[in-house]
Amino acid sequence: MTEVTRQEQAPREGTPQTSDIKGKILEYAWWLKKKGRSEETIKSRVRRLKGLAKLCNLMDSEAVKEALAKLPHKNSTKAITVSVYTNFLKCFGLKWEPPEYRMEQSIPFIPLESEIDQLIASCSKRTATLLQLLKETGARIGEAAKMTWIDFDSERRTVRIQAEKRSNPRMFRISDKLAGMLNTLPKRSNYIFNRNTGLLRSSFDYQRARAAAKLNNPRLKRITFHTLRHWKGTMEYHKTKDPWHVKRILGHKTLKSTEVYINIEQAMFLVTDDEYYVKVANDLKEACQLVEVGFEYITDMEGHKIFRKRK
Repeated sequence: MTEVTRQEQAPREGTPQTSDIKGKILEYAWWLKKKGRSEETIKSRVRRLKGLAKLCNLMDSEAVKEALAKLPHKNSTKAITVSVYTNFLKCFGLKWEPPEYRMEQSIPFIPLESEIDQLIASCSKRTATLLQLLKETGARIGEAAKMTWIDFDSERRTVRIQAEKRSNPRMFRISDKLAGMLNTLPKRSNYIFNRNTGLLRSSFDYQRARAAAKLNNPRLKRITFHTLRHWKGTMEYHKTKDPWHVKRILGHKTLKSTEVYINIEQAMFLVTDDEYYVKVANDLKEACQLVEVGFEYITDMEGHKIFRKRK
């Protein structure tokens, strides 16, 4: 018997609950929209459910478990699918006993800046402009896709990023190069780029494959839109050694999301001398924050605590 249950009774094969899965997915998408979820989040979840529906009946949790078990995906990917499916069931007042797939942390791929620039130079005008924007701002593709021409101030050379995924909005001063690229784009609508992130990815995938073949560099195939966000976070931490600065740049709500870039930077830019960054903590909260990002306590002086971290 399926484990999907309502408080009153479990759904069965052949009932209206399993007769139109496409309708159920559309109903779920509308439910998410009413709850205020972003278009990118809704599209991502719907895409994942449609893929799962090709393998099994979404209203049969045992079939879903079997399909997940057979998928050649990482456990972290399966864990996300389990979370989405659980939320899908919640929309209809259903529940199940989900399988346990643990999220696996992995170190993101960080390309050379020269490789990013080669890829940008190999793409079409609009795709190249999008990539340059992602490189300079670290924006998510969903944030870039909903940028309008009003968000670009050509005179002051600034762009506004309207946040998604409950992050913070940001404003950036951009390079002359990016401002020039934006100014040469035709204004076909209120949006600078295509709002359909799926089409943006498809176009980019094609151009990236062509560039990798032409330049004989398979590493270019590993560069995604989100790779440029990881690159930006890593480079900003390398320049400033300030995780709070990186947090502001990327729009993170908490410092925990920023910690990965500290580890990447330390591995990529290994320093063997004995130079240090020194910080002073005025209270317990500041001392704890310094320890969390790798500073070590040295001594007290004039009522303040001195910390240091190797450059």
